[in-house]
Amino acid sequence: MWLILTLASAFFLGFYDILKKVSLKENAVWPVLFFGALTSSIIFLPLLLLSNSGVLEAGDMVFVPRLTAREHWMVLLKTAIVLTSWVFNYFALKHLPLTIVTPVRATGPLWTLIGALIIFGEQLNFYQWAGLLVTLFFFFRFSTVGKLEGLSFRNNKWMWFVIIGTLAGAVSALYDKHILRQMDRVAVQAWFSFYQVALLLPILWIVRRKRPSRTPFFWRWTIPLIGLFLVIADFFYFYAISEPESLISVISALRRSSVIVPFVFGALMYGEKNVKKKAVYLGGILVGIVLLLLG
Repeated sequence: MWLILTLASAFFLGFYDILKKVSLKENAVWPVLFFGALTSSIIFLPLLLLSNSGVLEAGDMVFVPRLTAREHWMVLLKTAIVLTSWVFNYFALKHLPLTIVTPVRATGPLWTLIGALIIFGEQLNFYQWAGLLVTLFFFFRFSTVGKLEGLSFRNNKWMWFVIIGTLAGAVSALYDKHILRQMDRVAVQAWFSFYQVALLLPILWIVRRKRPSRTPFFWRWTIPLIGLFLVIADFFYFYAISEPESLISVISALRRSSVIVPFVFGALMYGEKNVKKKAVYLGGILVGIVLLLLG
């Protein structure tokens, strides 16, 4: 069940990446990030109110239980980690090709796997090991394609941005597994959405006040859809992690199969380079996913 939930999350996450790319084209990063987060919080606000008023009850799929002060601090820490990842990834996504950013970000499962083996003592069977290694190998092959397009770590800071964002995302995945063993998944997702807005609002105000002449902000209807698709993707993701038998190392790798959706979009709509070579590597990723599912 948790594998199916993870693949559903990956599907919506792929469209989430497309919506970010479209929204960020020649647009200011911080307002796009903020209004996407605001949409997520608006979705969860009525659920929180209905839960507190007793209309929604414990056991309902979207019931939001109360959190202790300690649990609120834990969710706040998660929010800070995720926003760190998002900020670097948003700037990278704005300045780099879609068919480069999403595959490089997909190397995150390697770091998640290492952490899961060390911290959680997860055990994989033969097919899962084979699938994970094949998937990660082709993810790394994707990262080398950037050199063919003149993108290297030596002369392009945005390549470093996507790496930093990827590492922060791996830390977030491990932390998710930790807190979802202790807390309700809907409560985590709801308060995570609220804390996004709380942390981003003062940053947005400072940035727009200090540098008003920088890149202007243009409203696009794809911006609120960022928040909507993230809520759906994370709902399936948190549901998968909360399953007792789930493996965060496998979930992290499978979820990055979301690269398929923006890859096809970038190739067709933006006419990005080296599509054939990238398509071969993408085929390798699909083989790895099949092995993971067989496991």
